[in-house]
Amino acid sequence: MSKRLKVAQIGVGGFGARRRELMRQTGLFELVAAYDLNPEALVRCEKDDGAKPVANYEALLATPGIEAVVISTGAKFHADQVIQAAERGLHVFVEKPLCSTQDEVTALLDVRKKTGVVIGVGHNDHRHDPVALTIKKMIDEGAFGKVATFEETTCHSGGLMIKPGDWRGDPAKNPGGMLFQCGCHALHELMFYFGPITEVSAMMRYDVHTTLTADVALCHLKFASGLIGTLNAYHVSPYRYTLNIFGTKMSLYRNERYFDEGTTLVMQEEFLDGKKQPMKTVPVEGPMDHAGGLRSFYEGVRHGTLVYPDLMDGARAVAVIFAAEESARTGRPVRIPKL
Repeated sequence: MSKRLKVAQIGVGGFGARRRELMRQTGLFELVAAYDLNPEALVRCEKDDGAKPVANYEALLATPGIEAVVISTGAKFHADQVIQAAERGLHVFVEKPLCSTQDEVTALLDVRKKTGVVIGVGHNDHRHDPVALTIKKMIDEGAFGKVATFEETTCHSGGLMIKPGDWRGDPAKNPGGMLFQCGCHALHELMFYFGPITEVSAMMRYDVHTTLTADVALCHLKFASGLIGTLNAYHVSPYRYTLNIFGTKMSLYRNERYFDEGTTLVMQEEFLDGKKQPMKTVPVEGPMDHAGGLRSFYEGVRHGTLVYPDLMDGARAVAVIFAAEESARTGRPVRIPKL
């Protein structure tokens, strides 16, 4: 059996509890210490994983024998916490979105270069996502003919629950609102299918709810291949996640019912003979491995293999978001900086 990786975790309630569950599923991690502002979360973590509660992040980093830190806190804390861990020589697995500013992206890339630590990011691992792999295979094999464009929408009503003082209501820490919170997942997915994004043109609306962050973000994206498409993100309406890809031979429509409740994938072929082609369900084989990114992180630390998603994947996603906010402010397209 592989030697388990000894880790400490900051943020063990909320989504941090889900991350702990996924680590347990892999059997590859030993959670030995934990820190959280919520004492009840620490009690549950100790019961579930046997992790020793500590008083603060500094004490967590000083835990004897740990090899890595898992960071499941709010995005506004990520950069500082990653840097502190990396400078101690600890590997890091950090949730998405990666960080809140372009300066933080630069600092994170610099600290990885300086320290050589492995940094994994909690985006979806599309190499172990059967739906994403099905779509990617169809694109690569030319099933669409030439992909003309796409439309992607991601939304839920979480923005309505943001209260004054919440960091998610601070545009300096939550740029783009829903585009930052969940749109970063969509951007990561789109680049898995279509490659690098080079330019964004965006409009945003800030007056639907009481926060100062964007309630609605409409983005036109341009890729290095020349492909153009739209990504829309709303933080004030019921849950919806859809992706439509339009090609010269066929179109594909993906609809996620609600988070992990399942996805439908249907296609419609082009017709040139005057006969309407019916919708057809696209078969998807195998379950989603939600722990794929954790397994990849483990292999990267233990065996030096490439990690996916890694720091650069997280950086590419947020770089588009920062450019979109600039575009919304200035009213002009913005080029995505090279990382």
